[in-house]
Amino acid sequence: MAIRKDMQQYLKTLLVKEGKKVSLKKLDTDYDHKMLSKKEGEEILSSGLIHLSKMQDMLYAENKHSVLIILQAMDAAGKDGAIKHVMTSFNPQGVKIASFKAPTHLELNHDYFWRHYKELPGKGEIGIFNRSYYENVLVTRVHPEFILNEKLPKIKGLKDINKAFWEKRYKQINRFEKNLSENGTLILKFFLHLSKDEQKKRFLDRIDSPEKNWKFSMADTKERLHWDEYQSAYEEMLSATSTDVAPWYVLPADDKWFTRLCLGSVIFFEFEKLKLSYPKVNKEQLAELQKVKAALLAEED
Repeated sequence: MAIRKDMQQYLKTLLVKEGKKVSLKKLDTDYDHKMLSKKEGEEILSSGLIHLSKMQDMLYAENKHSVLIILQAMDAAGKDGAIKHVMTSFNPQGVKIASFKAPTHLELNHDYFWRHYKELPGKGEIGIFNRSYYENVLVTRVHPEFILNEKLPKIKGLKDINKAFWEKRYKQINRFEKNLSENGTLILKFFLHLSKDEQKKRFLDRIDSPEKNWKFSMADTKERLHWDEYQSAYEEMLSATSTDVAPWYVLPADDKWFTRLCLGSVIFFEFEKLKLSYPKVNKEQLAELQKVKAALLAEED
């Protein structure tokens, strides 16, 4: 994937290092358009998707690793579009996409990882989570009353949902991801960092464009009223759960094409670290293949 060195260096700045305290106000939501043009970016992404396709093929053939890609964001940040544009290069047979909404009664009768665990990718597969178990430290952080629906033994009321509760939940998530990593899953987590002004523009566009009316939800505008609370929840979550084995990348989301380029590029470089290759047969297997070849060539047409 032909990415310029300045772009490669830029991608490193999007990584949240373990232990780093995140301040979203200090991180860009918009691309300054100085590094490369939209046309250049789209050309790089287009050629890069071809390489990603080959990497996925090797991932499937090698059957040693699985890849979990997590997308989190405020409403209208472009998660669906990113999945559509970047993941189209993958063979659908090797990809699982799961989108998580409010938990059902059945799901609430299990721990909050349960419904996500069922959707995890197997060896050789790529799993994409459109929202994830992180909703349990984001939406529930802004609306702690939702925690009461989980019927946790030690939670009698809202006063029990305190700082210690959230710190414990972050540790649970880190342990969960460490276990996945140690068992062969590459975990890549992306927060699409959208500005409040850009979200407003996209909401208005959904209202004004008949073909996009279906995307608009009154619930989204209600959650917008809690913008600052969500920003704080994201900051704490990113700070507490970005680890060496499961890092977070904060991608500027005001320019969709640039978001997609960053997403595809990070995935490409992380795939490279796996040093994927097609399985090689041993001498005995190779000899058998040659015998089969000879027999096939000897067949009469």
